[in-house]
Amino acid sequence: MPILVVNAGSSSLKLRLLDDGDRTLAEHELDGTGGRVDKKALESAVREAGRLDAVGHRVVHGGPLFAAAVRLNPEVLAYLKSLTDLAPLHQPPSLEAIADVGRLLPKVPAIACFDTAFHHGLPAAAATYAIPREWRERWSIRRYGFHGLSHAYASRRAAEILGRPLESLRLVTCHLGSGASLAAVKGGLSVDTTMGFTPLEGLVMGTRSGTVDPGLLLWLIRRGKVSPARLNDALETRSGLQALAGTADMREVLARPDAAPAIAVYLHRLRALVAAMAAAMDGLDALVFTGGIGEHAAPIRAGAAAGLGFLGVAIDRRRNEGRGDREIGRRGAAVRTLVVEAREDLEIARQVRRLLRAR
Repeated sequence: MPILVVNAGSSSLKLRLLDDGDRTLAEHELDGTGGRVDKKALESAVREAGRLDAVGHRVVHGGPLFAAAVRLNPEVLAYLKSLTDLAPLHQPPSLEAIADVGRLLPKVPAIACFDTAFHHGLPAAAATYAIPREWRERWSIRRYGFHGLSHAYASRRAAEILGRPLESLRLVTCHLGSGASLAAVKGGLSVDTTMGFTPLEGLVMGTRSGTVDPGLLLWLIRRGKVSPARLNDALETRSGLQALAGTADMREVLARPDAAPAIAVYLHRLRALVAAMAAAMDGLDALVFTGGIGEHAAPIRAGAAAGLGFLGVAIDRRRNEGRGDREIGRRGAAVRTLVVEAREDLEIARQVRRLLRAR
């Protein structure tokens, strides 16, 4: 069952062809700056894939309707388009990629796999905002959570590395990239997460603010005469590390001698929310880092762990400097610490196969 996985981000389009044994047969990363992908390059990459059984698309937001992967059709696409204002940086590129690939492969089943689906079953205590019930019911306002494909894969891979059943583990998975979120994964299920109704809530990110006081935003609208459009642009594209350090690239931040205050803010929020995720599970068995920063920024992992000793987290310096999927915790530490390569493509392929085989 060859599957083409399509992962459309805000600045790139990644294609990966996987066989039934999850071996990578081909991969391409196309520039998508400004939401525009070279159509000829895309056509060449798709044609190179050859015969396919299915295409799996990563879609950031599935709203309250989709708790699992779904086959795409006009009704599904119309619903996904209606969710655009909840994920304005990511939903449009995904929908454009679905349309572009669909034109090239009109007879191949296309499946949408959602970043929100893993968190769909959050307990009510974790999913509910303390706002008027009328608002919650009228507009389906709840904490949706994101990066679910990454959190789902990282938790399963962590269980493999630890040699324990996923159902027996309490994990905090840390997806740290340009976008960033944590998930509390208990028994294989997401029971809490840091992103909410939109991907703006939670950690400090590359260009996104993470959690800010809503009263501050109201103050800016009233007193600063900031329009909702300008406020949205600032929170989505001009905040986070970009605002604190002048760059959204963590590699550049770590290389700057004057960036210590920005790193301190980043780590303060990260440590506090790891502790919150552990509290949601009454404890912690393993801490898992994934995503571009989670995989490659050893100082960030070390800085996070340095403030989590009270939970039983302790990192071994030499192991922390290694590469690949591995354990980096100090031997004998109460909480195991791991690094796992982000492989959303494998999770998407898994969900696509499960859906097709169920029919």
